[in-house]
Amino acid sequence: MSTGASTNFITSFDTLVKKQYQGKMKLRGAVRVKTGVKGSSHEFPIINKGVATPRIPQTDVTPMNVGQGKATATIEDWNAADYSDVYDLSKLNFDERQELVDTATMAMGRRLDQLILDGLSTGANSTTVAKSIGGADTGLNLAKILRAKALMDDAGVPNDGRRHMAISATAVEQGLQETEISSADYNILMPLMKGELNDFSSFKFHMIETRDEGGLDVTSNTRTNFAFHQDAVGLAVGIDLRTEINYIAEKTSTLVNAIFSAGAVVIDDNGVYEVLTHEA
Repeated sequence: MSTGASTNFITSFDTLVKKQYQGKMKLRGAVRVKTGVKGSSHEFPIINKGVATPRIPQTDVTPMNVGQGKATATIEDWNAADYSDVYDLSKLNFDERQELVDTATMAMGRRLDQLILDGLSTGANSTTVAKSIGGADTGLNLAKILRAKALMDDAGVPNDGRRHMAISATAVEQGLQETEISSADYNILMPLMKGELNDFSSFKFHMIETRDEGGLDVTSNTRTNFAFHQDAVGLAVGIDLRTEINYIAEKTSTLVNAIFSAGAVVIDDNGVYEVLTHEA
């Protein structure tokens, strides 16, 4: 066989990875995304609030003196690579190639999610939805969801269908045990029918499972979940997902590699809150 991977293999792999990359990840569509970033960082501009003042006849207007700031996302480079022995490559069938695709896409998707989670953790508002809300050592319950909603409402965060929660699998289990959440008498979506918590009280929920990359932090039985608005979190993408397939003569193998460069940052902490739950 040729010492290089066939054009058909490269094209097929690249197409499959890009298609599944969009479907596997959970949080990219829940944040503000800037693509085509050049350099090692990207600054998301921030325009502060303005206050109107009364008009007094025959006097100069009073400027609002609106301040400006910036939130900087640092770009990080990532790979998801594996070798395929040259003697095995010629025997690859669709299913074996699909396994490489699945492995690469899931690894990249989890890592990009983790960049967003790390950004949320670093930049969340100092006001938290305490673990004690709704009872001592309680899990995700109606009281916590309503408190997160109230914090956003009071901060003027738009209730425009772009509020999200990233929560653990245990938090989903806890939420589904709340009658007000799971019952059709309160929630027309009836989440208990599918065993999923998708939309409730202005939030779209995203379940983050246990992950080697870190996932949602749990310390001393306290899980840190996040409630956030899409515009409050920025994801800067320098190199969007792409694949490389190269023959490495020294290893008599083909290196299959998926790469991307990105970074995430909280733009406005009034739209990001920790929701603490108890997990025994």
